[in-house]
Amino acid sequence: MEDPSQSEGTRHWRSRALWLRIPLLALVTVLGLVIAPPVAVLPWALVLALAASVSFLVQPRHRLALLGRFAEVTVVLLASWSTPEPGWVLPYLMAPMAAAALTANLGPQRIQKWPIESILLSVFAAAVLGAQVPYIIPALRDEYLVAAASALAFAFVAALVASWLGHVHLSRSEDAERPYEEAAALLTQLRVVARQLPGSTLDPGGIASEIVDSVAEVEAVDRVAVLAASSGRRMVVLAEHNPERADWETSPQMNTMMADAWAGQKPQTGQLPLSRSSSGAVSSMVYPLVAEGRTVALVALESDEPAAVTPVLIPQIDDATRGAGLRLETALLFEEVRSMATTEERQRLAREIHDGIAQELAMLGYGIDNAMSDLPEGASEASSQLEELRSEVTRLVTELRFSLFELRSNVDRKGGLTSAIADYARAVGSSAGLRVHLSLDEGGARLPAGTEAELLRIAQEAVTNARKHARAQNLWVTCEVDPPYARIEVTDDGQGLGGDAPEGRYGLAIMSERAERIRGSLEIRPREPHGTTVAVVLNASARPGTGNADAGAEIP
Repeated sequence: MEDPSQSEGTRHWRSRALWLRIPLLALVTVLGLVIAPPVAVLPWALVLALAASVSFLVQPRHRLALLGRFAEVTVVLLASWSTPEPGWVLPYLMAPMAAAALTANLGPQRIQKWPIESILLSVFAAAVLGAQVPYIIPALRDEYLVAAASALAFAFVAALVASWLGHVHLSRSEDAERPYEEAAALLTQLRVVARQLPGSTLDPGGIASEIVDSVAEVEAVDRVAVLAASSGRRMVVLAEHNPERADWETSPQMNTMMADAWAGQKPQTGQLPLSRSSSGAVSSMVYPLVAEGRTVALVALESDEPAAVTPVLIPQIDDATRGAGLRLETALLFEEVRSMATTEERQRLAREIHDGIAQELAMLGYGIDNAMSDLPEGASEASSQLEELRSEVTRLVTELRFSLFELRSNVDRKGGLTSAIADYARAVGSSAGLRVHLSLDEGGARLPAGTEAELLRIAQEAVTNARKHARAQNLWVTCEVDPPYARIEVTDDGQGLGGDAPEGRYGLAIMSERAERIRGSLEIRPREPHGTTVAVVLNASARPGTGNADAGAEIP
């Protein structure tokens, strides 16, 4: 079987080898008919066409293909030996020798400085043609030597040119992936020392969607998903393609095909369902995405036809995922480094606020209290002003405490996204006098860590806006997480969008940017009779048909 990693190059050079053989075969046939009887030319032309068809139809690096090119050279030599005019068929030597040179460069590990197979074929042809010289009529011997030498020279030059073209084509393919290799090496180092890494447009979800769309074009595949490792023992669904939402298995320990594909780095095929929502007989494949010897993610494929997904599809899947492992690993590494840098920066800001301005405001409050206690009797106006100033300082300290809590809030890998949002809403509601209503629905599967972090920040900003600007009494928080689908909705019964302060509008812009970063959709709409609803939805097309929302506690 053809090496899957070389299938694209195989088609590329096979087509060129075909269009090289056809003109040369036609040329030597016409040349032979001009200088020799048809009965001496046409049989050899037919045999040569058969040998060429074997070389073309068989995979170029298969042993039969090697024997086919050797057979082409042999047929040319026998034809030149058995016909009155030996030179008519010799130009065809360029076809098998050039094809051999092209085949030598079908993969990144097969670049050869010299076309070895072509050189061996040239030596073989030169030896046979040299052995034929004594049997040539002396009057035609010089003409024969010129024709043989010319044919060998042109064939060898064609082989060198073909080898150079193959090398150039392959070098361009390698150049396209070299930036990803360099980025992966750099980000691996930055993961240890990253402190101030700037933002980037690298998006694991976007790359996974491209992989899914490419694989979905393969015939007979009904459902596709890309699953990556998480910090726990479960995997996360980065993207999927399915007319109806599938509940993909995210625990390799529960699926031997997934476990074997991840550990062995080889595609696994069988009839084992990869999604818990599959019913009836299926055929499936787990294809590992590997980069630099490491398994990055798994591509899960399913078909409702029990015999549709077989190892025959592996070359097509390889073409659809070419270079995807390295790109996805680069994006995942960058996301991890960016998450580490962001978390560290948030913790640093929290420490600076706590140890800096928060302490100074507290000391200012104590100073105002001391000044109020030292006021003489009858200084009512000064007392009123100091009380207003003390109230403002208290408000600022409260806001700083909320900011510190928000900066230090993160998604616990054990608790999950809904737990983090619920804890934040409870804390804010309790401190701000809001009546909080929670509706939580989270399955066992998890979203990517970066996506969970962005959704938490959006929910925090929405809750903060309701607390600071809406003057609300009630807050409804709804969380539905069933990867790759998620919906976070925060509703208040405040004064609505028209009453937002300028900083509240700025918060809406920040939420919109965060939603766009994770390829989600943000909707901000008024609530009747008054209030505002902020909702962010991720992968709306993958929304489950029914939900089992757990009615949350109502917090006074």
